[in-house]
Amino acid sequence: QLVESGGGSVQAGGSLRLSCAASGYTDATYIMGWFRQAPGKEREGVAAIYTGGGSSYYADSVKGRFTISQDNAKNTLYLLMNTLKTDDTATYYCAAGKRWVGDGLLFDPSEYHYWGQGTQVTVS
Repeated sequence: QLVESGGGSVQAGGSLRLSCAASGYTDATYIMGWFRQAPGKEREGVAAIYTGGGSSYYADSVKGRFTISQDNAKNTLYLLMNTLKTDDTATYYCAAGKRWVGDGLLFDPSEYHYWGQGTQVTVS
C-alpha cells in the first residue's frame, strides 16, 4: 500500500528526492513520515507531516537539508534531500498512521500502521 522510489547512490553534497505512492487504504490516515535505518542501528524518524495539512517536523540531524511534502491529489509523499552526507546512508521507509498524535510522538514508529518496503540511499 506504500511504495517508495527514488533511492540510489550519490556523492556527498548531492541531492535525491524520494517518493512514496499510497494506495488501497480502508482507513483515513492522519500522519505520514519518513524513517531510516542504517545497518546495526535502530530505525529513526527523519521527517513527518500531518496529512490534513500544516506543520511538518524534522529530526535535528536533517533540519535545513530535508523537506517533506505531500501531493494529496496524487496520494504521494515526498522527501527532498539536499546536501547529503555519508551519515545519511540508510534504507529509507515511508509510513502512515491511522490516528492523530501529538508532535512528540511523530517519530515513534509504533504510531504508524502502514509501512513501505524501503528504498536504499547510499552517500559516498
